[in-house]
Amino acid sequence: MVKRLGPSDVDLMHGMLTVLGEAFEEVETYGRARPSAAYFGRLLSGDSFIALVAMDDGKVVGGLAAYELRKFEQERSELYIYDLAVASAHRRRGIATGLIRELQRLGAERGAYVMFVQADHGDDPAIALYTSLGTREDVLHFDIPVDRQAR
Repeated sequence: MVKRLGPSDVDLMHGMLTVLGEAFEEVETYGRARPSAAYFGRLLSGDSFIALVAMDDGKVVGGLAAYELRKFEQERSELYIYDLAVASAHRRRGIATGLIRELQRLGAERGAYVMFVQADHGDDPAIALYTSLGTREDVLHFDIPVDRQAR
């Protein structure tokens, strides 16, 4: 079962963070300084962040975090899949595909024209999944630090 999280789904958001942290082997990153319930409530009630979870027997076994990016050149938007993971014991069952399909459905409702996602070199399972669902583009990604002192 795939569920879109709303403002009252704080416990499920914590479950999603646990799955993401374990799947990415970044338990500290996803668990050390988790936001407050009030922050999660604001995030999940906004219209630019989408959190989807896959549930099995009442437990979160997969999660997808996405952002809707409204365009300025036309009245349309793109959906960016920021994080997607499935618990290791539940992989190869179509859960990740189901999460992406639900995001596609939501994107169509919102008038989005495309979804996009990044995959790291060497992450062959993710690359295979995304290749099966879309068109691969080879691009460069740059992280630019934020200088809080700039005026």
